[in-house]
Amino acid sequence: MHQVLWNRPIELGLTAGDIRMVKGPSDALACLAGQWPHRGPYYVAARSACRAAIAGRRTPDEARRLFIFAVEEAHLTAH
Repeated sequence: MHQVLWNRPIELGLTAGDIRMVKGPSDALACLAGQWPHRGPYYVAARSACRAAIAGRRTPDEARRLFIFAVEEAHLTAH
């Protein structure tokens, strides 16, 4: 299976000033599985969409959009 990447990576500002470059759904899943500060509805939707994008059932853009919503929901920054 090939790695699914986004057209535009997301520079994610985590708590404690850490910055992480998220290049696609696999990176996003790793972030979501870690010390994610808020696990609300967008967190659940983003996790599902990223898994589906990796499996080819959703587009990478859909997963990216939902991941950004999860970032906003958790009051993190993304560029």
